[in-house]
Amino acid sequence: MIRHRPMGSGHPYAETEDQRVPARPLDGESVELRVRAAANVDAVVCEWVADGTPIELPMEKASAAAEGTSAGDGGHLASAQAKATRAAAAGSWSVRSPVLRAGSRYAYRFRAATADGASRTSRWFVVTAASWRESGGNLEGADRVVPGSVRWLHDGDGLLRVRFDITINPDEHVVGFGERFDAVDQRGRTLDAVVFEQYKNQGTLGRTYLPMPFLFVIGPNGSHGWHVQTSARVWFDVGASEPGLLRVEAETSGDLTLRSYEGSPTEILAQFVKDVGAPEELPSWVFRLWASANEWNTQARVLTEMNQHRDLDIPVGALVIEAWSDESTFTAFRGAQYAPTEHPHTWSDYSFAPNSPWPDPKAMIDELHARDIKVVLWQIPLQKMRPHPTGQAAIDARQLVEKGYGVREADGRPYRNRGWWFPLALMPDLSSQEIRDWWTAKRRYLVAELDIDGFKTDGGEHAWGHDLRYADGRRGSDGNNLVPVHYARAFGDLLRSCGKPPVTFSRSGFTGSQAHGAFWAGDEASTWTAFRSSITAGITASACGIVYWGWDIAGFSGPIPDGELYLRAAGTSCFMPIMQYHSEFNHHRQPKGDRTPWNIAERTGDPRVIPVFRTFAHLRERLVQYLTEQARAAVHGGAPLMRGLFFDHPTDPEIWRFPLQYQLGDALLVIPVTEPGVDQVTGYLPAGAWVDVWTGTEHQGAREVTLPAPIEHPPVLCRAERWTDLAAIFSDAP
Repeated sequence: MIRHRPMGSGHPYAETEDQRVPARPLDGESVELRVRAAANVDAVVCEWVADGTPIELPMEKASAAAEGTSAGDGGHLASAQAKATRAAAAGSWSVRSPVLRAGSRYAYRFRAATADGASRTSRWFVVTAASWRESGGNLEGADRVVPGSVRWLHDGDGLLRVRFDITINPDEHVVGFGERFDAVDQRGRTLDAVVFEQYKNQGTLGRTYLPMPFLFVIGPNGSHGWHVQTSARVWFDVGASEPGLLRVEAETSGDLTLRSYEGSPTEILAQFVKDVGAPEELPSWVFRLWASANEWNTQARVLTEMNQHRDLDIPVGALVIEAWSDESTFTAFRGAQYAPTEHPHTWSDYSFAPNSPWPDPKAMIDELHARDIKVVLWQIPLQKMRPHPTGQAAIDARQLVEKGYGVREADGRPYRNRGWWFPLALMPDLSSQEIRDWWTAKRRYLVAELDIDGFKTDGGEHAWGHDLRYADGRRGSDGNNLVPVHYARAFGDLLRSCGKPPVTFSRSGFTGSQAHGAFWAGDEASTWTAFRSSITAGITASACGIVYWGWDIAGFSGPIPDGELYLRAAGTSCFMPIMQYHSEFNHHRQPKGDRTPWNIAERTGDPRVIPVFRTFAHLRERLVQYLTEQARAAVHGGAPLMRGLFFDHPTDPEIWRFPLQYQLGDALLVIPVTEPGVDQVTGYLPAGAWVDVWTGTEHQGAREVTLPAPIEHPPVLCRAERWTDLAAIFSDAP
């Protein structure tokens, strides 16, 4: 009849209509108490007890207009998100408490009544007010922390957080923090480190799938780095409140270690990566063009699209098949006939009718391999429970529960996904080696017998709640951020065990993800704004040790990009570590939303799209050897493959005026064109001599230049001393 969750759903950025706000009040604050009640409830009262004295607080019901508020853009993910928002607001009641004081404990419960006289009373809840103190724990590595700035937050039951300040000088810049979409230099901003699935608008909202509590402070007199060694949530105020201070606040229930690094940005990054896990070199095929669309859901459709690549002479190196599975087990091809079992299947267990969506997956994969196309299959780290599972999915769900293999709530019940994507799904606890082996054994035949080459390890952001329980002993507060790390690790280990390179393709991660495969920037719209945000994301992710990174060319969601945006994005992506296109599920409506060059050409009527994209795809083929060599250097302690200019020119103050410029390896300088309707671009050349790769013109650095920017020739320059080695890559271009 009534529900109250003091901490809400665990959503890091949104309050729910059944929680306490704030969930952890400070001394002198009151709290808003919210409940959700059944539709037939017509009165709710909060019984509040302070110092043994009870009072009754009548609650008010939210208006119907407020309950119905939601927003969506028509995409299937946006629709699911809007539906969850409406459901969360329905039947909500609230009241504000008296002021709370530190040192006191307060109890409260709720009593609901219906018009026919029935009533229900909730259990009692307890709340205390927290306060900041000078003592409480030990901050190790605090030698350079501002003296006297360390404070510890306590409530009536223990330690909650620590905060401290670090000095930043007026001429210093602060970068890092994992993959960030809003800015390269975070000075003047506030942000946090929590893994979150932000569906589009990441740059506007400042949220990310792949945060890290690691940063560089870079200035004319040297650089230093900081790593807050925790997997719990951390907040940063980078001179926003006080220009000369970087303020850090971290969740902790005890001591905390702050690791500092000295040296050049490259040396700092090498030290950090050595601490948290070094990347592994991936095979050179990852540098070829990747192709994908969510609606390629049959063998015939996949081969048709790959035939189109062949017929149009647009070379492709990797195919990501998202819609391959039954979308229930994520282990069997849709349409497979087989007997459900508690044991992992082998390929011989499956049969396919001639009219099946996938009549012969093995023959398809063999054919693609014969064409020199690698195959990557999509995964999620959840066991779907809607609709109610049957067959193999029911067995998998039962095993997960009976064996205790799922992430658990504080009371021991299996955790059910609280997010809007795959709601109420169970989550395997991949913090355990035993459970990782159990989960991936169900998929082993895909690698060992069908010879697939990698997994798109999508999702990874579904763990919400500070009090979840993990097999490795962590709670949600310090275990949730590690879910995507364990997830990519599990599938990388599966691939290694079958003699394959560990090619996983993830959108989410945290500190430690450096060691696990490749990444892409997640769900983004087809807009110029998202294009700019994605370049920022690539520069910042790379600055934190992510070597293999890309994005969905010109965005994957919403109205298709026009020809200009598509080709500007493709031209830039040609000079990123991963070059791949992808499109969102569109319910198979016409016209198609595929981001293939032929669909963009047909939809926009732009005759440039196919020939120019073909040129980029061939150029990309010629870049593979260079990218492989430069990635190898990055993996073994060198500067990132895709890197902001601050790595090679940290003392040059001019580079900060051009934050979207970056180097690709040691030799190439990329100046992206991120505005429509331009035919030239102004950029900054760091010190040294640089050669325009399209014209062969040499330019002296340490100055601004204006370069021609025809759509078929994205502005790229080469260090003059490397031009002899690399000129053939560009001279062969049409």
